[in-house]
Amino acid sequence: MTTRFSTQELGEAFAQFQTTTAGVAISGDWDRWADQFTVDADYIEHAYGRFSGREEIRAWVKKTMHAFPGSHMAEYPALWHVADPTTGRVICEIDNPMRDPGDGSVFTATNITILTYAGDGLWSCEEDVYNPMEFGAMARRWCDRAAELGTLDDAARKWMETTGAMFGRR
Repeated sequence: MTTRFSTQELGEAFAQFQTTTAGVAISGDWDRWADQFTVDADYIEHAYGRFSGREEIRAWVKKTMHAFPGSHMAEYPALWHVADPTTGRVICEIDNPMRDPGDGSVFTATNITILTYAGDGLWSCEEDVYNPMEFGAMARRWCDRAAELGTLDDAARKWMETTGAMFGRR
């Protein structure tokens, strides 16, 4: 198989992806994040399904990241990554820490992300691999702690009473 992109180009593209994602985590402008994908990109999300095209990706990410628990995740740093120039892929572990519930405690879960580079700073595919039960249990623990501290907001309370109920204490 021939190399499509150099390790350096993949590294630079991934660094830009991470910089944009970090800015979006602060601004909440998920349009900027979606704009990093080609118009015909695929997004494979193991709990939500498959999205085809930048606009489907955009609609999904905006809906998801403006609702709990996505709306309460503070950042999305890569803990490590590897670049494979032969396949044009970057594989990484992404940390998904929740915002501070009010006492400095940390609640987080990680996922493996596989990004396929298309060139010109754009990605043609992202696949996120994770355990939805682990994420749900972590979000529930965050809600429990926020409730104890009196910082649980309406969005988290609603999630806790509906979806989050399946992650309740045993």
